[in-house]
Amino acid sequence: MEKPIGVGVIGCGSVARKYIPHLQHLNVPRPRVDIRWTCDANPARRQEVAEKYALANFTTDYRQVLADPAVHLVLVLTSMPEHFAIARDALLAGKHVLVEKPMAMTRPEAAELVELARRSSGFLVPAPHVVLSPTYQAMWRRVHEGDIGRVLTARGFYGWAGPDWGPWFYQPGGGAMFDLGVYNVTTLTGILGPVRRVIAMSGIAIPERVVGGEPMAVRTDDNAHLLLDWGDARYAAITTGFTIQKYDVPGIELYGTEGTLQMVGEDWAPRGYQLWQNRLGCWQNFEDTSDWPWHAGIEHLVECVETGRRPLITPEHAYHVLEIMLASMESGRTGRAVAIDSTFTPPAFPDAPLLDAGAHRAHDPRRLS
Repeated sequence: MEKPIGVGVIGCGSVARKYIPHLQHLNVPRPRVDIRWTCDANPARRQEVAEKYALANFTTDYRQVLADPAVHLVLVLTSMPEHFAIARDALLAGKHVLVEKPMAMTRPEAAELVELARRSSGFLVPAPHVVLSPTYQAMWRRVHEGDIGRVLTARGFYGWAGPDWGPWFYQPGGGAMFDLGVYNVTTLTGILGPVRRVIAMSGIAIPERVVGGEPMAVRTDDNAHLLLDWGDARYAAITTGFTIQKYDVPGIELYGTEGTLQMVGEDWAPRGYQLWQNRLGCWQNFEDTSDWPWHAGIEHLVECVETGRRPLITPEHAYHVLEIMLASMESGRTGRAVAIDSTFTPPAFPDAPLLDAGAHRAHDPRRLS
């Protein structure tokens, strides 16, 4: 596209405070995007976006954004329960869509978005965008080149004490799995492929929270442990919840027959990885100096619109992740394993850089004795 891409931002809360500056940064050194509209159900956001970002066109009705023929790309950054309806209407309007996670609350809603995306002239890019990070892509290449053998066991970890804003985090349609666990599920399925079944413990550990200074009853799961089964006795465990104060463990761990891969940092903010290979008998450190941001999916979508290339992030993958998350809550209620019906084709990164090797190699003292 020769002209800047017309953009509408729907939802101007905390998430937009990352996306809007990133969009504006894309216009250096040449104009690539034109933020034509901002939209929020709260009219008080008008002053904030005008003062922080010098953006004048504001509305409380997202349909006004979709009706503008000069808007080609829409960001859906609202609270989770609104994602589906707005993303659906944007696709029906022929827009390219980035929708924050999860893209829908139910499997029928998500299936409708997948089908709409197949027929629409616009691309649909659901968050999270973890497959775009240099760390993820390097780890994907390590696994698929056999550098740690066949992966048999894996683990994902992401949690914190929980937000004290936005009551919807603790209401149906919110919860720790949709807000936090979604990252680990996306990462592990992206690297290891589609899951066959899920079994989980999931429930409400803290029945009352204080949000906006007011107490409220928690009505959706805030604590979860789930097991993913790929078949052939290959499993992963994910720990997530609004129940964790601090931790110091890798965000992602992959255990193969010939070695181990550990992500340094979180999968939404990775800083590289550690590699153990039995044949070398030492840990090798690989640093990610890219400062990759978790909201980089918008830059990827802009590039896809400019070039016509299909996005690496697919609605089919997001649907599979949603099915797993819903299955984890069902399993938590029933105590039974839940089969996963959907599948998807993960993106491949055979030419991904393996990152810079650190100077430090830590040998296993048991091998030196």
